[in-house]
Amino acid sequence: MLLFYAILIVALDFYVFFALRGSSIPFAKKIWFGWLWWGYSIMLLIGLFTALRSDFPFAYRSGIVITFIITTMCKFSYGLVLVTDDIRRGGVWISRFLFPKKEKETPSPQLIGDKQRHVITRSDFLLKSGLVVASLPFFGLSWGVISGAYDYRIRRQKLYLPNLPQTFHGMTIAQISDVHSGSFYNKKAVSGGIELLMGEKPDMIFFTGDLVNHLASEMWDYQDLFSKLKADLGVFSVLGNHDYGDYHFGYGDSPEKHRNLKNLVGTHKVMGWDLLRNENRKVKVDNETISIVGVENWGTRNFSNRGNIQKALLGTEEEAVKLLLSHDPSHWREQVLDTDVDAMFAGHTHGMQFGVRSEHFQWSPVQYIYKEWAGLYSEGNKQLYVNAGFGFLGYPGRVGILPEITIFELQKGSV
Repeated sequence: MLLFYAILIVALDFYVFFALRGSSIPFAKKIWFGWLWWGYSIMLLIGLFTALRSDFPFAYRSGIVITFIITTMCKFSYGLVLVTDDIRRGGVWISRFLFPKKEKETPSPQLIGDKQRHVITRSDFLLKSGLVVASLPFFGLSWGVISGAYDYRIRRQKLYLPNLPQTFHGMTIAQISDVHSGSFYNKKAVSGGIELLMGEKPDMIFFTGDLVNHLASEMWDYQDLFSKLKADLGVFSVLGNHDYGDYHFGYGDSPEKHRNLKNLVGTHKVMGWDLLRNENRKVKVDNETISIVGVENWGTRNFSNRGNIQKALLGTEEEAVKLLLSHDPSHWREQVLDTDVDAMFAGHTHGMQFGVRSEHFQWSPVQYIYKEWAGLYSEGNKQLYVNAGFGFLGYPGRVGILPEITIFELQKGSV
């Protein structure tokens, strides 16, 4: 798959490069431009493949990844302009071939009154349109790193539950997801996000998976910060697909992989988080209870599925309300809707860290992969909330889909 993407990127490089060569842009015809273009492209590809190795320093890996993403997006945007122009030129050629006609010779440039009108050339088109379009991803993605990565936003959501015990009416739950601590590079900014959450004084806190990228050791520098997450009725957590170490150690079993997972489980315990691994807890207030259920990762996108919803629900048959923590939102439609779970809390998608999100409209490319990808969804009396994530992965920033802290207010009533 990586080889396939590399071929596409090289093909894009050739297309844009030779289009520039064929234009009348003076510097594009210089020998030094060719050496600069291909030297930069080759070094960037080599850098990307080495950056995929997790034993390289994060600063190096993140720098290479963001440089690669910005460069590729700029070239891709420029390529779209080239394709548009080539389609136009091809259409003109076909039209002239099929419907030839004599054309009066006209001088170029033409004189109209006392003004000159120049026929736009391909190089003019590329310079005036292509360079402007190609610059947009550069400025947008760069701003996403500078401003968006740690721009934590609180999203408030009332959660209506028909069978909610009266004691729990009005209580609040905070949810965060997808911390990906191995991607952080600004501890002070992360601390600001924790303080923002704790300022809400939630009665419960849910964490819905992906504490790390690969290794438990990624939490060493941030364990003290996340230990500050406290709530009177408890902090409940589950594991996400990245937490098992599959992408670092492989999908098989090994002593190192087992030790890494054991250390990560221990981290949840040290921080005071109640990690639910296909099990449940009863939360009791004034002799009334609700069930908090948590499953290990289960999803439809070829991840290693360890979740067992039936096992997790054992002993909850008589409970009035069941709230489920499950990392991957695809679990809801595939299995959870067939149970008596009232509401599921998920993460995983990150909103692809790119898109548009407002009070009444949201869009992201991830919606073409996941039907439920951010916000509240319902089917009958059953609900799903997908948190867009606290951290980031790969691209060290966010554009439009900002890091999220969700505050739910429990309400007794119809969905």
